Amino acid sequence: MDKKIRWGILSTARIGENAVIPAIHQSRNGVAAAVGSRDIEKGKAFAARNNIPKVYGSYEELIADPDIDAIYNPLPNGLHGEWSIKAAQGGKHVLCEKPLANNAAEAQHMADEFKQHGVLLAEAFMYRFHPQTEKVKQMVDSGAVGKIHLIQAAFSFSIEDEGDVRLSKELVGGALMDVGCYCLNVTRYMLGEEPIEVKAIADFGEKTGVDERLVAIMAFPSGALAHFDCSLRTHFTQTYEIRGSHGRILVEKGYAPFRPDPAADVIIRYWNSQPGVEKHAYEEIKVDKPDQYTLMAEDFADAILNKRPPRFPIEDSIAQMRAIDMLYASAEN
Repeated sequence: MDKKIRWGILSTARIGENAVIPAIHQSRNGVAAAVGSRDIEKGKAFAARNNIPKVYGSYEELIADPDIDAIYNPLPNGLHGEWSIKAAQGGKHVLCEKPLANNAAEAQHMADEFKQHGVLLAEAFMYRFHPQTEKVKQMVDSGAVGKIHLIQAAFSFSIEDEGDVRLSKELVGGALMDVGCYCLNVTRYMLGEEPIEVKAIADFGEKTGVDERLVAIMAFPSGALAHFDCSLRTHFTQTYEIRGSHGRILVEKGYAPFRPDPAADVIIRYWNSQPGVEKHAYEEIKVDKPDQYTLMAEDFADAILNKRPPRFPIEDSIAQMRAIDMLYASAEN
């Protein structure tokens, strides 16, 4: 039997139960083997619901389990760095939820610790593994829109629970860290470069102290401009659009293609105005819709098993945090 990576789940977070644990269960090269919770009874109930055989009453015990190969870390943002590093010190590979760290300095420190201990670290931007993202990237790189001049993106939803950790300043919540990071990430990924100038305006909640809404504009070395908005207080949207000299790509379900309707088709909208093509020719490109979380978990497990780097290097995550630092510095000023 082919070896499978034995995953330990760090906490009983909803994203683990709703998305990543089911993905690990259906992956070809991994099993959800244990969960760690600071509340053992809560951990037992969680394990029973999610078919996880082993439960620990602390994060430390989970990390110390010699049978666990990799840790999935879905803790609140402010705890990502601390517990990922503790896992590395325990000899565990870590797939850490986005954002990787509180800031670029912490992200670099994490990378250094993982390198020192000879284990892998990756940031869980699952949307990059979806065929939709891969297709758009291939189109952009092949010149489907010509020279990129503008990218715009948006990711918003409305939080109903005022006690949600994403509204906690202490735990490094906020719209940019929770959803705006996707808009930034897809912009950087499609352009293949880092912003050299940014400006941001944010609405910092009077009660929460976090950025509940944020709008950003960015300039890139190629001359491309980008803007995005993100919010924890407005109706759900998750789009991005790429406009170039000879074409336009619109993605209406950019980061979670299964929402709001998992049965709906996933479609890339493409307008082509290349020379020799009927002006503004329009095409709808339908793509497959596998579970992007499963693809992500399989890639990380495969990297461990084959002793190779994860598909997306940690240097990319450090650059992502550097851009987030720039945006917050602008918004706070």
